[in-house]
Amino acid sequence: MRNPFLACAAVVLTAAALAACGSSADGNDPEAAGAQRPAASGPVAPGPSGTPATEPATPPTEEPSAPDASAPAATAEGPKTPVDEITPATGTFTKRQKEYLKDRVPKGMDPAAVLQTGQETCDKLRYLVKADRDTAVGAIVTGEIPDAKDAVAGLCTQHQALVDEAAYGYPDGKHTGKKLRPGVYRSASPTTDCSWQIEGAGGKELASGASDTGKSRKITIPDSAVTFTSTGCYAWLPEGAAG
Repeated sequence: MRNPFLACAAVVLTAAALAACGSSADGNDPEAAGAQRPAASGPVAPGPSGTPATEPATPPTEEPSAPDASAPAATAEGPKTPVDEITPATGTFTKRQKEYLKDRVPKGMDPAAVLQTGQETCDKLRYLVKADRDTAVGAIVTGEIPDAKDAVAGLCTQHQALVDEAAYGYPDGKHTGKKLRPGVYRSASPTTDCSWQIEGAGGKELASGASDTGKSRKITIPDSAVTFTSTGCYAWLPEGAAG
């Protein structure tokens, strides 16, 4: 379930990105450069038989959107540009930026566009952690910021603690077997329809609960747990981590 706070943050970051012109090769992008602009939409022209055609009647007139952080260019298939050939159109890349870009820039692609994707991820984390740290960690746990690990390691190491904590968290869903780690957990940004259940061998219920307050709750996953199921709680973070 997508976190509403993160959705609001994306709107703010998008507005800031649209207010900025261009990008910086030295990594000093605007504070809130971030989320992808909404795709343009328009009326659909009727097809020959009166059914809607698959193409818009008129081409969208919006400016090109920012790179999609949910599908970073680093995952593009095909041969990559050798690191010693990665250079920006203007200026220079720092050593850290070049390390981040290694094996990430498909041949023929502007490396600045790939770098911008990572910088946008760092900007999102910076925005979220200022507003609510648990939401920032939860966004990494749930995969709503999918490239956080690489972006943080290469471009914004000050957020490494967020990634480290997220590695021990649980998103909503069903978790079983070796994926379970005993301990105390707190819910991060739960909805008002948050529920959970912990089962042991043979499906025996060990603990369960629900909350309609939207406030964080704590649970304990015992050594004997075999299955942990969560719905509407967004993410569970290990208690005792920096908060």
